[in-house]
Amino acid sequence: MQLKTNNLNCITKAFALFLLCGMWSGLTAQEIIDTDAAGDTAQNEEKPLTSGTTFKVDGVAAVVGEYVILESDIQQAIESLKQQKVEGQDLSTCSVMDKLMEDKLYAHHAVIDSVMINEEQVRSYTQQQIDYFINQLGSEEKVLKFYRKEKMSDLKKELLELNRNQELAKAMQQNIVEEIEVTPEEIRSYYKELEEDGLPQFGVELEVSKIQIIPDVPQEEKQKVIDQLNGYRTDILENGSSFATKAVLWSEDESTRGDGGLIRDVDRKSQFVKEFRDVAFSLQEGEVSKPFETEFGYHIIKVEKIRGQKIDLRHILRIPKVTAAAENAAKDEIEKIRKRIEDGEITFAEAAREFSDEKETASDGGIMINPVTQDRMFELKNLPPELYPKVQNLKEGEVSIAFNNPTRTGKTRYEIYTVSDRIEEHEADFAIDYVKIKNFALQAKRIKAIEKWKNEKIAETYIKLNGDYRTCDYSSNWIKQ
Repeated sequence: MQLKTNNLNCITKAFALFLLCGMWSGLTAQEIIDTDAAGDTAQNEEKPLTSGTTFKVDGVAAVVGEYVILESDIQQAIESLKQQKVEGQDLSTCSVMDKLMEDKLYAHHAVIDSVMINEEQVRSYTQQQIDYFINQLGSEEKVLKFYRKEKMSDLKKELLELNRNQELAKAMQQNIVEEIEVTPEEIRSYYKELEEDGLPQFGVELEVSKIQIIPDVPQEEKQKVIDQLNGYRTDILENGSSFATKAVLWSEDESTRGDGGLIRDVDRKSQFVKEFRDVAFSLQEGEVSKPFETEFGYHIIKVEKIRGQKIDLRHILRIPKVTAAAENAAKDEIEKIRKRIEDGEITFAEAAREFSDEKETASDGGIMINPVTQDRMFELKNLPPELYPKVQNLKEGEVSIAFNNPTRTGKTRYEIYTVSDRIEEHEADFAIDYVKIKNFALQAKRIKAIEKWKNEKIAETYIKLNGDYRTCDYSSNWIKQ
């Protein structure tokens, strides 16, 4: 067995390394190049990239497929990892170079295989990065100075390209492993091999249930944003006003507002909510929709360009405001529910089924599912940071106080929690821990599949390393010896 361990967390961390394409958020100079010419360029000779820029060959550390890795990319990645203080991460030049080449290999073949990624998510994450930079440094001017950029659009463009390549790499890895499963016999065999090495210890585990109450948005607030959107639409259609300008001024979607609400390359498989996709693909080129509702708020859409199965569009988002009265009513409701549970009038599970606004958990009596293991149990030390302080000291059956757990858009939602089951620290047991053992066996199998794919693709992909980078002891056969 290649992946024996006395601690199953080692396998989790190993698998995470394969799926972690965004380890460093520093800017890199990734460019697509003419690979036929890259290896033959003379020392210090400048060679045009397909983007129209130039590079000096003494700044190129490696070429993987159509991607260049510059020496500065390696240093920026190391500095970013240092800032993130990644525990146990090897920050040597050779180790970071190994990971960068691996990412480029995935991205290169993702393009070849036409792997799809969520462009909206990439743009949203990029905007979050920029907002974070501004918050940390104090102003856009300081951010531009720090990253040596003249315009924020230049920084955003470079970050978008970096994040797009990272998403391509991650999507490629997921494609490799998505159909891999493990049989009951493989799980049992994996467990027996663990027994030979000494079974690992699992920490305290909790089964957590919750009830969520979301304040009602008053109808007058909904009508207010509908009227606003209808006003924008009328001004655009009847007076020739610019949709993009309206979006910059009024849209509450921060990820697209700076680009005038523009979202490119939308297709029917894009990961937008169904209501958004349905409206977008019902419109003709140049048409502006009427206001419509999604879970994020109310929108209007204009289709800018139809290109076969894809469209470019602009949208404006307005979010109805929740009144203080509605928030107070929701808080009062959850406090009453909590008291009824504590008085024994109703069980937590019954209350969740009857009153909880979170439909995903309500039908199961409020029981939460661990998103990592897809099991009901959460290891106490690995609880999500926002959940840990709310349940860490709860005894089994005890109900927490009410918390406000805002959504990603800042909407209020009140929640109460209970620990519906608790398992103390114990040695791995096949019956009790079957789901976790199955997941670790699956991860081990997927790691082997990724290694096999990587070795095959390295053999058939153009790869060139320069200078001292050829002397590194890599985990993969990048030098093709």
